[in-house]
Order: sequence, then C-alpha cells, then structure tokens
Amino acid sequence: MDIYDFTIIGGGPTGLYGAFYAGLRNMRTKIIDSLGQLGGQLSALYPEKYIYDVGGFPRVLAKDLVSMLTEQANQYEPTLCLGEKVLNLEPQGDGIIKLTTDQGVHWTKTVLIAAGVGAFIPRRLDVTGVAELEGKGIQYFVTDTSGFAGKRIVIVGGGDSAFDWAMALGPAAARCLQIHRSDRFKAHEDSIAKVSASTVDLRTFTELKAIHGETRLEAVTIFDNRTGEEEMVECDNLLLNLGFLTNLGPIKDWGIEIEKNVIRVNTTMMTSIPGVYAAGDICTYVGKLKLIATGFGEAGTAANFAKTFLDPSAKAFPGHSSELH
Repeated sequence: MDIYDFTIIGGGPTGLYGAFYAGLRNMRTKIIDSLGQLGGQLSALYPEKYIYDVGGFPRVLAKDLVSMLTEQANQYEPTLCLGEKVLNLEPQGDGIIKLTTDQGVHWTKTVLIAAGVGAFIPRRLDVTGVAELEGKGIQYFVTDTSGFAGKRIVIVGGGDSAFDWAMALGPAAARCLQIHRSDRFKAHEDSIAKVSASTVDLRTFTELKAIHGETRLEAVTIFDNRTGEEEMVECDNLLLNLGFLTNLGPIKDWGIEIEKNVIRVNTTMMTSIPGVYAAGDICTYVGKLKLIATGFGEAGTAANFAKTFLDPSAKAFPGHSSELH
C-alpha cells in the first residue's frame, strides 16, 4: 500500500498551487484529475483567453498561466494521475483515506478537493438550428483564436466571458457584434467600459431569434425584446457565452457537508470530514469570492493546515519566502 501525505483532486489553478505549497511543506503529493491535461477549465475551455485578475499579471493567457503554475508545482515532483475520475472517498478509521477511481485505488493521509465547479456543461441556447450547426460556426467556448481574424462575429452574453472574448476577438475581426438580453451585465465594470469604447457593436435588450445556414452558419436573426423589431445579421461565427450547468457528480455522495451545490469549509479549509480539505470554486464560507486569486490563498491555507494535521508539532505558518532572515 503506497500512502501519500496529500492527494489533490483536481489539476486546475487551485490544485496546482496546492501541489506547490504542499511541496514547500515537504509533503509527498499526488494530483488526480479526470481531464487528460492539467489546467482544468483554463486548458479545456479557453486556453487562448486572457485573464486579467491574477496578481502580478496585467493580463495573461490562460494557457500561459497553466504553464507557469505547472512549472511551479513540478519543482516538487508531484505524482500525476490524469484522465482518472475519483468516484469515492472513504476514511478508513486509521488516519488513512481510500480514494477509488475509475482506474484503481489510491491511499492518502489527507485530501484537497480542488475540482473547480465539478463537471461543467455549457448552458445551451434553445433556438432551432443551434445544435445542428454547433462546431460549424457556432461554439460555446474557444480553444483556438487563430480562425477568428477577419471574420464577422456575433457574441451572445453579458458576463465576463462574453466581454473578455469581445475584447480579445473584436480588434482583429471584420465585425464584432455583442448582444445581451438586458442592460444589466454581470461582467466587471472595467471590461464593460473597454468594450463600450471599442469597435465592438454592443447592443442591449437584444436576443437571438433564428439561425441561418445549411452546412455552416451564414447569418442570424436578432430582435429587440422591447419592440419586437428584427434584423438579419450575416456572420461567420456565433459565440454563445451563457454560463455553465455544474454538477458535483460523485462528490455529493461522499458524506461531506454540502451547501447549495458547493462544499462547506471552516477557516482552515477543512470540510466536515477530518483530513479532507477543499479550495477554489468548489467550496464556500461566509464572504467567499470566486476568484483564481482566492483559490490560491485557500489552497495554501489547506496545505499548511494539512501539514499540522499530519504533524501537530509543525507550525501552520512556517513563514513566507519574502521574509528577511
């Protein structure tokens, strides 16, 4: 039986930073992720999208952030188990936790659940023709931006992703139209201001009514939901940023306290199961903000208190790298 000190479920930004911090604390660490590559949503959904709210970077491509986080974590050579889904978590009563996956069994003394929002499925738009032309000019996320230059683009959505893509794709597009069903946005104020001042045609109270094209997207019909006035817009690409449907999957059956589809943690990031911690978007507490930066801090907290869980004589906070000695 090969028993690790710290096993992380999830190889996204939070999990990677947790692996780095566990390495700092000299804990033997393993990362298990259901995806075939590290980076979580950043790698799977939008590697080419810029991220603006990570400390130290005015802006950074998601794929570059993943690369640097991976390099940081790999300093301590964590064991990687990719393309492997954790199905069950069972404390054994002797300080050991059994993790059963779709490929085998893992043994560990502590666990960090950093699985993001769990399984993520894009929220589909119920308009005739969307499903038929998905991948043929219609998409819910972008993994390669090279095909958008010089194209006529329509973006649907009023959240951060919609505005980020408008900023990223708009400058090189032949035309970029962004529509939203109201004049209330969920995006950051700065992003809204930048798009509003750009060449992007931002229209509020506007929705998608119809899709046109046989084998590939050719045009869309949009309408003003206040007046009913319709307009046909020729376009090459339709990007739908409508959010995601999330599912905790097997996690909800592990006996951990769940609150509104996320895991409840205390101030040490421990869940209701001793030795099992959670960090990132998958956990909650009073005043929680779902930011990558927040996940970093939570992962560091979890790793430090996991160290004291394993060794009560260890300090939860041994110091930081910027200290003067």
